[in-house]
Amino acid sequence: MKSQATDGPQAPGPAPIKTRRFSVSLVWIVPIVAVLVGISLVVHSILQEGPTIVVTFKTGSGLTANKTEVKYRNVVIGQVSDVELSNDQKSVNATIKLAKQAESFTREDSQFWVVRPRIGAGGVSGIDTLLSGDYIGADIGQANGRSKHFTGLENPPPITYGEPGKRFTLFTQDLGSLDIGSPVYYRKIPVGQVVAYALDPDGKGVNIELFIHAPNDKYVTENTRFWNASGIDVNVGANGFAVKTESLSSLLVGGIAFRAPDYSPGDKPAAAEYAYELFEDQQSALAPPNGKPQYLAMRFDQALRGLKVDAPVEFLGVEIGKVVAVNLDYDEKNRSFPVNVGIVIYPQRLGKAHDKMLKALKHDPNDEAGGVRLIGTFIDNGLRAQARTGNFLTGQLYISLDFYPKAEKVAFDANARPVIIPTIPGSLEQLQEKLESMVDKINKLPIERIAGNLDGNLVELRKGMVQFNGKIMPGVQTTLSEVSKTLQTANSTLQSASSTLAEDSPQREKLGQTLDELGRTSRSLRDLSDYLGRHPESLLRGRPDNAAPMDLQGPPRN
Repeated sequence: MKSQATDGPQAPGPAPIKTRRFSVSLVWIVPIVAVLVGISLVVHSILQEGPTIVVTFKTGSGLTANKTEVKYRNVVIGQVSDVELSNDQKSVNATIKLAKQAESFTREDSQFWVVRPRIGAGGVSGIDTLLSGDYIGADIGQANGRSKHFTGLENPPPITYGEPGKRFTLFTQDLGSLDIGSPVYYRKIPVGQVVAYALDPDGKGVNIELFIHAPNDKYVTENTRFWNASGIDVNVGANGFAVKTESLSSLLVGGIAFRAPDYSPGDKPAAAEYAYELFEDQQSALAPPNGKPQYLAMRFDQALRGLKVDAPVEFLGVEIGKVVAVNLDYDEKNRSFPVNVGIVIYPQRLGKAHDKMLKALKHDPNDEAGGVRLIGTFIDNGLRAQARTGNFLTGQLYISLDFYPKAEKVAFDANARPVIIPTIPGSLEQLQEKLESMVDKINKLPIERIAGNLDGNLVELRKGMVQFNGKIMPGVQTTLSEVSKTLQTANSTLQSASSTLAEDSPQREKLGQTLDELGRTSRSLRDLSDYLGRHPESLLRGRPDNAAPMDLQGPPRN
């Protein structure tokens, strides 16, 4: 039996399905690749784009959109994309697009400033901007917090890039010639600089912040002393002039020097932010510590021209303080103008004498009442204050504290604050009083009567001399001439008599001696006659002690 499927007609059924492949034309391949590359570049640019920050400056000087760069260590880390006024129109906002690797510059304490040519205490900076143009300098912060808004600095910070070292704080009465960038010296070598200054919160001084570069910061110890090394220090002493300065730079822009005293046992390096006092000069800085101050007052009844604030106060020649106030007062009772002087002393400056005194008197320096009683004891023993001349050329005065046992006793007021020290006149005033006393005594002398009597005595003496020269002197000269002639006659007689005597007889020898005596007597009479002729007043007053011998006063007259 044959199959019907092959021999007979086939039954109708569903038609077979034909599949069709999708194909892209080669014309679209290039645009598609370009789109993919563009998308990848956009994605890459978005992924590589850094943060955007806004920095506020007072002015837009040196800032240009899409031109001004931001640099760190002279490497570009961003660019200014926009510059516009702030909403209050009091500042300028610069929008900065930072690079991806500069994301750390969004820390809250990061700093930004405009770099332009500057001349300051630290020297000349920003010279390269003369050719390349101004740019924004940046310094990375250390804070953990992030920010997108910053306030730009008007001046570059002195210390950047995390330089190693320590900061210290100094306190002084005024800034003087110091400025940001002023150098700090150690043994005349620059090791740091001034980085900031500000008024003390109470307005009574200035706080100065220093930065000492490592490794020199180890030389700043807890016992280190700082002093102002600005300008020239000129001292005039017994050895002449002494001129001191740290360097030419400190002379022009100011400077600070520091050193520890030579004897500093147990000293150790100071920690960062350690606070010190800034002294005026090296001598006061390295001096022994002042200790507890003590304020005293005194009242002078004399003019004190030349006494100024800061004038020294000395005790037995040792400087222990200074003058802090000089004020003119009015005394209603005496209707005079005394001068009130305030001083501050530091007893510890007396050194061993102070220590021995406290030990001998068993006094506690913290006992204020005991200290007042101690001063009262000194006053009872003659402690007095005196204004003395310290320099005759300038007329400057200083206050001297010394003991005057013969000084007039005064009552001590133990309740007065500050304690009042009695005073005595100055040395010049004492000399002036003595001169005035002498002048008063001379004025009280009867000068006219004494002059009249003296003039009368001189007239009488003149009359006596005229009478003596006219009457007495001629007779004396005649007598002396006759005596001389008599002696000459006697001399001739004796010579004739001696010729008759034997040469070796004793009588002749004695006769010769007699003739010599007569000759000397005759010469003496002639000299006396000549002297009386030149000095007749010697008969009344005698021969002066310093008169030359008669034989040296001229040849005798025959």
